[in-house]
Amino acid sequence: MQIIIVGCGKVGSTLVEQLSQEGHDISVIDINEDVVNDISYKCDAMGYVGNGASHLTQVEAGIEKAHLLIAVTGSDELNLLCCLIARKVGNCKTIARVRNPVYSKEITFIKEELGLSMVINPEHAAASEITSVLRFPSAINIDRFNKGRVELLSFRVPEGSVLHDVRVKEIASQLNCDVLVCMIERAEEVMIPNGDFIIRERDIISIIAPHKRAVEFFVKIGVISNPVKNAMLIGGGALSYYLACQLIDYGIEVKIIEQDLERCEELTELLPRAMIIHGDGTNPNLLMEEGLEEVESFASLTGIDEENVMLSLYASSKTNGKIITKVNRISFDEVINSLELGSVIYPKYITAECIVQYVRAMNNSIGCNVETLYRIRRNKAEALEFYVNDDSRIIGIPLEELELKENLLICCINRSGKIITPRGQDCINKGDHVIVVTSNVGYQDLEDILRG
Repeated sequence: MQIIIVGCGKVGSTLVEQLSQEGHDISVIDINEDVVNDISYKCDAMGYVGNGASHLTQVEAGIEKAHLLIAVTGSDELNLLCCLIARKVGNCKTIARVRNPVYSKEITFIKEELGLSMVINPEHAAASEITSVLRFPSAINIDRFNKGRVELLSFRVPEGSVLHDVRVKEIASQLNCDVLVCMIERAEEVMIPNGDFIIRERDIISIIAPHKRAVEFFVKIGVISNPVKNAMLIGGGALSYYLACQLIDYGIEVKIIEQDLERCEELTELLPRAMIIHGDGTNPNLLMEEGLEEVESFASLTGIDEENVMLSLYASSKTNGKIITKVNRISFDEVINSLELGSVIYPKYITAECIVQYVRAMNNSIGCNVETLYRIRRNKAEALEFYVNDDSRIIGIPLEELELKENLLICCINRSGKIITPRGQDCINKGDHVIVVTSNVGYQDLEDILRG
């Protein structure tokens, strides 16, 4: 597809990189010539310097032939104007990033009136992901499929765990629980395990199951699965605001520490049920005075990655609570993963994930729409949910007879609300929702899992 991306910031650059890797023809527009030249060279994209809301600039970038325009500049209003012009000139699909909380309650109206295909809010999406983790703090990460009916949860096997030295195929019989281990990360290697794979301490395991079965599994392995009761948030930006709103709705007490007095006053009005502390969240004495040792969760959400990393390291040495670390720019994934940073949240990747999912669904050509897509373990693997239409050649064939590619696992079949853990004799039927986990990224249709 021909895709135009307006804005080459953190999210825009990530989108250009990921979508160009998937074979799309990408054009980028930005007012900064150096940024345009840099990303054009790195990602083999066409670059145009100018205002993305300009009719002439869009025409020069090929809007009349484009299938999709994505506006992710730093200005909500500019993004919306870019999309409006694109709809009038090119009649293409449009996606806008809208971050301001003022617009959050008007998103449906804005989307419908401007004819947008999607509106994405990185901070709100990141807040939702953090909320999911704090409601199930034993997990490092939680991804949901089929409107929340099925969950993919990642967690680190603790030392002394009953899972140590256990084969994957023995879990069901030893623990008497129906969950499927679909991926294991050991050191820097991500593996799709077979039944004979032996689990070790410190492995990061991903399981897939309905929420109730997942809770039963965590209880049986001796890991706490109750939601946290309180949270300390460092930084009072938009992410903290959205997160506080969601946590308060779930009855979780929230304390926000923010250095800017004016912002503290704003948050006090916006969040009357939260405790707002004016102070330097990087001051260890202040953190201890505010009860760091007793909190059940701690989230470092400032705008500086280095501060967030250091704060989380300090907090992990003082509390047994759940640690959340926001990271935007740092690209040293190997170093980050070796540190005790709890759940690491990348807002730019969450945003890109949602948009890539939409693009995959647009690009579908055979008959199994991509309903949900998650990039997992730092983009080393993907978890996809497909909806099966009636023209797929996979329908009605026992799974054991399908010639599947290596490094993938059919994890779950949702058939009219019934969750099936697939076995060799099971077949995929029309109307099923099928979840696949694979380290072969880029699948656009369910038939991509077949060899040849």
